[in-house]
Amino acid sequence: MNAYIFPGQGAQFTGMGLDLYENSPLAQELFEKANTILGFPITDIMFEGTAEDLKETKVTQPAIFLHSVILAKTLGDSFQPDMVAGHSLGEFSALVANGTLTFEDGLKLVSQRAQAMQKACELQASTMAAVLGLDDDIVEKVCATTEGIVVAANYNCPGQLVISGEIDAINKACETLKEEGARRALVLPVGGAFHSPLMEPAREELAAAIENTVFSKPKCPIYQNVTASAVIDEQEIKANLISQLTAPVRWTQSVQQMITDGASHFTEVGPGKVLQGLVKKINREAQTTSATLESNA
Repeated sequence: MNAYIFPGQGAQFTGMGLDLYENSPLAQELFEKANTILGFPITDIMFEGTAEDLKETKVTQPAIFLHSVILAKTLGDSFQPDMVAGHSLGEFSALVANGTLTFEDGLKLVSQRAQAMQKACELQASTMAAVLGLDDDIVEKVCATTEGIVVAANYNCPGQLVISGEIDAINKACETLKEEGARRALVLPVGGAFHSPLMEPAREELAAAIENTVFSKPKCPIYQNVTASAVIDEQEIKANLISQLTAPVRWTQSVQQMITDGASHFTEVGPGKVLQGLVKKINREAQTTSATLESNA
């Protein structure tokens, strides 16, 4: 069975999407539509902007979403997923790809999500840290016993977990995790504590937008970050999407469940190859590949 997976924040690069724009009239039309919806020429930043320009949250999230979704649309009839999943932001791309959300509604929600997260980041100084080489239960225990807000945020693959929370609590937890034998406990250059209780203001803001958006019956199940299980009910998809901002990304568990449910081939749709690397670390037998415009040739 074919699983299509969609990357999240961090996969952006200068020049992203330019090949699609230059080689596909459909892609060109969708990029121009995106410029109109967003109210600024995001294509200029994607195609010619600096790495610094692309780092701005209001740009990063729509840019990655557009690259993934437009690439999926250019695949035409060769895009035949039996199941989809996305890492954090990538869940929105996956929901457009499987027909739950329209292109326009997906982009509007991603833009609102980015702005709501930016605002939440500005309310309180917070950060995230990558923890390598420890079992999940040890990391969870350290988070639970550290003073302040610090939680497990991204279960990326066995031995790689990202924690999220208040700066002091993250620093304390990193010290303890190193004492516990972590190969690395490294604070990340991010603007805030994503997938933690500190994103509650953003969750509330996004919840209103999601509730007011039409979700259609998906063409195939989506394995959502919050539950790591197959979902096809529109209301359940909405509820999980709302919970996502303050809940952990259960990527390891999602990929394991997809394989249990029959996934043998994972195609990453969008910039970079980060998810393929994680899939291989979760299960060495899984086949992985990148979607390319040529797939439709």
